[in-house]
Amino acid sequence: SSSAGIFSSGYLRTTLLAALLALGAQGGYHAVTTWLPLYLRSTRGLSTLNTGAYLFIIILGAFSGYVTAAYLTDAMGRKRTLILFAACSFFAVIFYSASPISNHLMLALGFPLGFFPSGSFSPMGAYFSELFPTSLRASGAGFAYNFGRGVGALFPMLVGYVSGHTSLGAAISIFGSGAYLVMILGVVFLPETRGKPLEG
Repeated sequence: SSSAGIFSSGYLRTTLLAALLALGAQGGYHAVTTWLPLYLRSTRGLSTLNTGAYLFIIILGAFSGYVTAAYLTDAMGRKRTLILFAACSFFAVIFYSASPISNHLMLALGFPLGFFPSGSFSPMGAYFSELFPTSLRASGAGFAYNFGRGVGALFPMLVGYVSGHTSLGAAISIFGSGAYLVMILGVVFLPETRGKPLEG
């Protein structure tokens, strides 16, 4: 079957929703990881961000998030895991960009900042593969993920542009939290695939 089949009437809705899911995860991740360190250092004056300890905690959080989300994907389902990690990423972005944070607290909070946005990616490989039949599996999963990656890569630029008209913190909050709401929106209207046989 031609890869264009992912845009046929039977699969167009699935393709677009999966792309929306990936866009939210990628856009949120890039908006936050690109701008938040600069914001916290320049606007909040946090020196912790220049330390190896902070980087270590972010990486530890990211690794833990990947592994934890992978287990939860099988234990509680693809949709619940994606929604849980997107919602926690949403609140993490709001909290980081709006709350007064000390250096010591920032060091500890590096963990969830690594954990939730990174963990959001773990269920996608399995989920996207299960959403499409064998003949369209590579095309569907590839398009959805890479559409999200391509458009999501524009989010840091958008944050930079909007920050010229408002504060950097507000711009990060708008695009970071907005992206995770888009992710949740995509997931909500897709079916759960855990435990279901793959479509031939």
